[in-house]
Amino acid sequence: MSILPPPPPGPGPSWPPPAPQPGWGPPPGDGPHSPAPLNGFALASLLVGLLCLPPLGVVFAAVALVQAGRRRQRGRALAVVGLVVSLVTTAVLAVTAGQFAGSVRERLGALGGSAEGDLTDLDDLRQGDCFNVPRGDLLADRPRTYAIDCARVHDGEVTASQLLEQADEPGSAGAVRAAEEACWKAQDGYAMDTWALPADARMYYFAPSRRSWRLGDRRLLCVIGTTDQERRGSLRQDRDMLGPEQSAFLEAANAVEFAIGRPPEGDLDEALAEHRAWAREVDSALGDEAKVLEGHRARPGMEQAVRARLREIEAARAAWQRSSRARTAAEFDREWDGALGALSVETEKALRGAYGLATEVPQWLEESPGGPGNGPGNGPGGGPGNGAGRGPSSQAA
Repeated sequence: MSILPPPPPGPGPSWPPPAPQPGWGPPPGDGPHSPAPLNGFALASLLVGLLCLPPLGVVFAAVALVQAGRRRQRGRALAVVGLVVSLVTTAVLAVTAGQFAGSVRERLGALGGSAEGDLTDLDDLRQGDCFNVPRGDLLADRPRTYAIDCARVHDGEVTASQLLEQADEPGSAGAVRAAEEACWKAQDGYAMDTWALPADARMYYFAPSRRSWRLGDRRLLCVIGTTDQERRGSLRQDRDMLGPEQSAFLEAANAVEFAIGRPPEGDLDEALAEHRAWAREVDSALGDEAKVLEGHRARPGMEQAVRARLREIEAARAAWQRSSRARTAAEFDREWDGALGALSVETEKALRGAYGLATEVPQWLEESPGGPGNGPGNGPGGGPGNGAGRGPSSQAA
């Protein structure tokens, strides 16, 4: 048996020599059971779609789907999720941006245009103030108002600014009717001779909205708007600017017009009791006018006109009293027709002339259905907010 000699002393290769390493083959960790790499664009599409730029997330998701297929990488499902999230977020952003842009355009529109005067908050305007609004749009939602001297061209004139104490919710039918009635009464007291108002004059009012009411807004602003033509000078014609006989007659006559102009809102067949009560109110207002005329009957130059008006009032009151006792809608309607037809516009014209008031028949009265003073559709009964001596009302809440 031979014995191997010991290794030589000193440095040199180890003994026995190590096995040689192969020069080729897969690197460590990349064997047949190792997972494929994750595509970076797939993860980026989800993060970008959620956090910052959804449109860019759509692009990243598309790139990830193409690359993952070609390079056999993981992340196709993640890219699909990123694509869906990015598309949904993009759509939400588009809708939000559209709404925001519309709001900005609306506000810029309200700010745009020219309006002479001093910028004044709507709530700071008071009775007798005149003002302008951009483009003369009195129906805008709380327009920017510019106070100006009434001697200069203006869009509106304030007839009343008052605090509301209402039980009805703002915007409801009851609240709307209450605001209209308050502003008609304010206009009748501010510009008493309704026949003297220009043809383009309209009643507008600015009432609290539901939201502003919850925030403490209680102010109702009543306005005579004259935006169709350039208007200079105040339309004010109240008791202080009229004679005692003139103001007494107009106060009574306007009360009649107001009463006739505010019939119940319900259908006659379904609200006959309310209509009968309304007929009693009109009869009472006509009785008050008759008392005023009786007191002026002996004044020189008024005897004939007053006597003719009193005869008509007597006939009208008899018809309204029969209406208040009507048992059927058809009976009420027949008496209603007779009550309105009993008052003649020619008689009223002569009476106004005797008082030294305006005698030109207003356009609204000439265009009333059935002619001046005729038919239940006349004047106030023609629609919400209409009234004898008035044009149609308008609201800007």
